[in-house]
Amino acid sequence: MSPMSNPSNILEQIVATKREEIAERSARVSIEQLKETIATLGRPRNFFHAVTRKNQKPVNLIAEVKKASPSAGVIRADFDPVKIAQTYASAGADALSVLTDEKYFQGKLDYLHAIRDVVKLPVLRKDFIIDPYQVYESRAHGADAILLIAECLETSQMIDLQILATELHMTCLIEVHDIDNLMRVRDHVIGFPHRSYSLLGINNRDLRTFKTDLGTTLRMSELIEDREVLVSESGIHTYDDIKKLSEAGVRAVLIGESLMRSDDIAAKIKALFGQA
Repeated sequence: MSPMSNPSNILEQIVATKREEIAERSARVSIEQLKETIATLGRPRNFFHAVTRKNQKPVNLIAEVKKASPSAGVIRADFDPVKIAQTYASAGADALSVLTDEKYFQGKLDYLHAIRDVVKLPVLRKDFIIDPYQVYESRAHGADAILLIAECLETSQMIDLQILATELHMTCLIEVHDIDNLMRVRDHVIGFPHRSYSLLGINNRDLRTFKTDLGTTLRMSELIEDREVLVSESGIHTYDDIKKLSEAGVRAVLIGESLMRSDDIAAKIKALFGQA
């Protein structure tokens, strides 16, 4: 995959692609079939607890399994999602994020079960979820949590997807990038629809331009009273970044690209957390 030549409207492109994918997938596998699969599975692992619990690290780590992105192209050529997940688990990650978008990030839905079968950590499906079908699909493929991007959803859509995910005992990571969307969804994260089911993620990367600024979290965190549910995403590369976020009250970080680019992932995690 090569970087997008015109990234300014990439989010709109991705959402349009998702609508086509949902139509195609639901024609092949119905929601009823997905429900039948879900009925054979055990209860999801507790992603919320894994991400918010207190431990010796300054923040908890959601480590991301990610081969490529629209802005950077292929990030890791020697991509073995299961081996990477095992490395993350042994290096002390608290939870995993798995990219499942195929067209833009070279991910696969099948990675969810493959990874979950070999590690004990809860797994987030990271994709552009805009329809109830994808929520059922996520759980049927083994996801314990899903990402909901505020920029992609009307408030009513987001609430409906949250409620459905909660009924399936999954955690939602509600992601925002700007203050307008933060103010719009803030009251629908903490304690909604039940306590301990929703997290608030601040993406330091603008999905419209793919530019990254760690200051996005530092500025917006001041508008959040309950920072126990706060996750900072993207653009986190150093121990100094981790310290700044911890001092701002952030409870967890989601890190992908800087880990995926490292020749020694375990050593990179140690360095990020000041253990090197």
